[in-house]
Amino acid sequence: MNNIQDEFISTVSHEMRTPLTSIRGFSQTLLSSWDKLDEESKKKFIKIIEEQSNRLINLVENVLTVSKMSYDKPVFRKVDVNASIIKVIQMLSLKYKDFKIVSHFNSHLPPAWLDEEKFQQIMTNLIDNACKYSETKKEIEITTSFLSSDFVKITVKDFGVGIKKEDFDKVFEKFIRLENHLTSKTQGNGLGLYITGNLVKSMHGKIGVKSELGKWTEFYIEFPFYNQEEVLRCSQQS
Repeated sequence: MNNIQDEFISTVSHEMRTPLTSIRGFSQTLLSSWDKLDEESKKKFIKIIEEQSNRLINLVENVLTVSKMSYDKPVFRKVDVNASIIKVIQMLSLKYKDFKIVSHFNSHLPPAWLDEEKFQQIMTNLIDNACKYSETKKEIEITTSFLSSDFVKITVKDFGVGIKKEDFDKVFEKFIRLENHLTSKTQGNGLGLYITGNLVKSMHGKIGVKSELGKWTEFYIEFPFYNQEEVLRCSQQS
């Protein structure tokens, strides 16, 4: 346990060093050479400082989430899956204005038994990740459906770089970022999908990934319904 903790602290320290070094370096340059720099250079350096600050904030937030996962247990209640996902889509549509987020919802789904705040964090992570790695076709598809009489299935599909089959399990590990031509262009610390996977499991769900390299990637999650009698009634209607 101590070795795992030491390794985690070492990795976090390494991840923090890059943005902190950039923030300090460009801040010092601005302070020492303000009068010598043209307006374009000033804006460029300030933009880099802003980007690296956001990267650092995201890392700290993710590390805090990881540290809380062992004792921050889900608070379960009935959740309207479709309505909850719509709230996430509305929020992320402001961030990714160039993307078209298409939803295919089963309107007859009964409530699922979830912690809604954690469920929305899961959906935010998956949709955010899909947008980051969609370079050509800027469209994301989100689907909800009956998996069986016990589970609702939610999928998030992008049409981006794809993932190799041998890397399917790796994406849910800590501090793992798969190598592709978009990795260097997108901010990330390799904790998003690790957190997502653990949040899904904490609510008795399942998570997995399918992909065709260079064409598309689909993450799917499954959660139990709240009331089995209600499930049977709704499934007969659909």
